[in-house]
Amino acid sequence: MKKINTLLIANRGEIACRVMRTAKALGIRTVAVYSDADAQAPHVKMADDAVHIGPAPVNESYLVIDKIIQAAKDTGADAIHPGYGFLSENAAFSQACEDNNIIFVGPPEKAIDVMGDKARSKRAMIAAGVPCVPGYQDDDQSDGTLIAEATKIGVPLMVKAAAGGGGRGMRLVHDLDEVPNAIKLARSEAENAFGNGELILEKAIIKPRHVEIQVFADRHGNTIHLGERDCSVQRRHQKVIEEAPCPVMTPELRAQMGHAAVEAAKAVDYVGAGTVEFLLDQSGAFYFLEMNTRLQVEHPVTEEITGLDLVALQLKVASGDFLGLEQSDVTLSGHAMEVRLYAEDPAEDFLPSTGHIDLWKPSDWSRVDSGIESGGEVSPFYDSMVAKIITHGTTRDEARRRMIKALSETALFGPKTNRDFLIDALDKPDFVGGHATTAFIAENYSDDGVDLGPHAFSSYAIAAVIHHKLRQQSAHRLALNVNPEMLDWSSTGALETVVQYADGEDAQTIHVHVDKPGRYRVASGEEAVSVELVAIAEDRAKLKVDGRTIPVIYFDDHRTLHLALPQRSLTVTDLTGVSALEDIGGGGTVVAPMHGQLLEILVAQGAHVSKGDKLAVLEAMKMQHEILAEIDGTVETIAASAGTQIAADDLIMEIVEKETEDNEA
Repeated sequence: MKKINTLLIANRGEIACRVMRTAKALGIRTVAVYSDADAQAPHVKMADDAVHIGPAPVNESYLVIDKIIQAAKDTGADAIHPGYGFLSENAAFSQACEDNNIIFVGPPEKAIDVMGDKARSKRAMIAAGVPCVPGYQDDDQSDGTLIAEATKIGVPLMVKAAAGGGGRGMRLVHDLDEVPNAIKLARSEAENAFGNGELILEKAIIKPRHVEIQVFADRHGNTIHLGERDCSVQRRHQKVIEEAPCPVMTPELRAQMGHAAVEAAKAVDYVGAGTVEFLLDQSGAFYFLEMNTRLQVEHPVTEEITGLDLVALQLKVASGDFLGLEQSDVTLSGHAMEVRLYAEDPAEDFLPSTGHIDLWKPSDWSRVDSGIESGGEVSPFYDSMVAKIITHGTTRDEARRRMIKALSETALFGPKTNRDFLIDALDKPDFVGGHATTAFIAENYSDDGVDLGPHAFSSYAIAAVIHHKLRQQSAHRLALNVNPEMLDWSSTGALETVVQYADGEDAQTIHVHVDKPGRYRVASGEEAVSVELVAIAEDRAKLKVDGRTIPVIYFDDHRTLHLALPQRSLTVTDLTGVSALEDIGGGGTVVAPMHGQLLEILVAQGAHVSKGDKLAVLEAMKMQHEILAEIDGTVETIAASAGTQIAADDLIMEIVEKETEDNEA
């Protein structure tokens, strides 16, 4: 057994911080690695030592094995924990650690090599007798063969990258005519994300549950499972809400799936923490999907119901010690849920969002695993997940209600987030009843994105009162010898403040009438509410609206005010005194929706396009995004070139509307 004294974490963000917490609790010295983009990141500040490994792009920093190994040597690290993503499922990295006498906190090279390739792993599972989804997973990767095999399998069909994970390199096909383009896009995305364009095909199981089994194995032949997690609520094949145990699990089904997962691990001589993922159909039949040879993002829900620290177990097993657990020792207590807080815009089909973090205020009583802080940045170079929120309850509904409360007390201002969507999703009848499948988002929300409807007038009223109070406080700081008790008081009658907020394409004028200090009547047109400002501090306020108490987290950025209300977030800009707003993009002006690399321009100058035609492909946050025409017309100008980095709102091309051309003719 080799003792771990110094641990290098070859990752970033929340998982790097999470691993460090356990390592520090065990008295282990920690080392962070960081790119240019992460020089001031929380994981760097948290570590005992930190090593710079290169520029922001992952293929120049976090994915360069030699740089990680050298950082470990330079800092005297006995072991490397890869976290998840990046090099965590890279067989060459595991082997490089072994070659340099560094403990790799993960499975051996063989297990990663087999399970990291969906084609090989599926063949291995078929041989081991583990139930698998029908499909094609052979070596011939020609387009002709893939199209022919797709025809044999039939639709609906999944075209999937053989390497990697996280939903990248994956396309769902409903029409055989879509297969060639799905192959092209999946292969391109897989090559860019994993350096491997090999694909497999699988019959799509419609409306299954995504259920995974946590397995653990030591170097002495002991392999057990720690129960299951239900990860069915997904967008773009990436998990959003996870829970344990699965709402429809029975002891008999758990025993069957657990046995299959343990056999899968034994088939590749597995060591350490791993997850065997299954699709569970409505009849109770389950099919092997893949094995993740690493710690999972959603491991906290297993920790919450088992009382085990999975990172501590990883370090124990990696040191060569016995696992110290038998299957009969594993008991599940209560119910746990985890949500992934993403920097993205659910209203725009969950498009990733980047930028400066004005304020990060997580719930102060639930478990929050994060790697961000106020004043930091959400970078376009990495995954859009910025934090995880975890709750536990005696029952599933208690865990769910506690999660909604935790989210209502969470705020991230700057980039857009999925916080409001998560609150809404957790309250949908399908989820409340435990009926969510992988079709949950598609069935409960529009194909065009998540529309939560207009904000209530009371939300604008709260914003107007806070705006009024902040202006008043600012003016008071500049005034001399004014008693604070005189604020909101006038000898000439009722005071009134007017604010004007943008509301779609219109402006909403709101009048704040002072009834008496701290109490206001807020009106706009025929709508009116009574608002009492109970308390206000640096970033929190408490108000009563028509007698109902509402806590608020806020951030004031001059004219713009960001609010996190219990159910919805709201950003308003006071237009009072502003003559006009400038609109960026829209119509025939095609701009980048986010920072990223412009991979392809699919049209030429002078080309005629129709609304919905594909114009370009942008890669950002490890995903590829197609940019579509918003109007019918002719491409007049192409202002960007393929292969270049491009910033959000940068001009890509200009399209002249077809109607305009017809009129000129």
